[in-house]
Amino acid sequence: MNYPHPILAREGWPIIAFSLVISAVITVLVGWKWALPFYVISIFVIQFFRDPARPIPTQADAVLSPADGRIVKIEKVRDPYADRDALMISVFMNVFNVHSNRVSVDGVVKLVQYFPGLFVNADLDKASSDNERNAVVIDAQINGRSHTVTLVQVAGLIARRILCYVQEGAVLQKGERYGFIRFGSRVDVYLPLTAKPCVGPGDKVSAASTILATL
Repeated sequence: MNYPHPILAREGWPIIAFSLVISAVITVLVGWKWALPFYVISIFVIQFFRDPARPIPTQADAVLSPADGRIVKIEKVRDPYADRDALMISVFMNVFNVHSNRVSVDGVVKLVQYFPGLFVNADLDKASSDNERNAVVIDAQINGRSHTVTLVQVAGLIARRILCYVQEGAVLQKGERYGFIRFGSRVDVYLPLTAKPCVGPGDKVSAASTILATL
């Protein structure tokens, strides 16, 4: 999960290499003008897979954003993965955001569940229940108290691959890398009802750096 930040996510290395090789071959065979569109595609691929190191807040009761993007929803709902009432904060990621997902809290993984599903626009409400998704339920110990935090990676209209690298029993540290979603998607964060939001709908957030709420 943790690895020295190479600026570009390892998930994208084969794709980046392939796009650059194709661009170079076309340049050699027919000239740079014909290859220009392929270089533009390569630039897009490179920016999509960027994975910069991030400063991580040390505030003990902070819940960090698991993804880059925009807050699209903050509301009280039922957390179907931990079977409880919860406060849900949803982060929508477009194709220009960093798509490496980070852990929101220190804790132990209690449950990992994958659900096949649809690929409707991740900006829609029904995406949380209808789309392909992967849920990680974490038991977070904060100031001597146990809190349940659920992180759900949700596929989107273009996103077709959810990657999750943690298993039940894993001990996680906030800010560490735990997954990746390719090409635009969403991450839902389910928190205890007592959590105090630090963001609002429409706010832009950064993975591992922005505090979504406090517990």
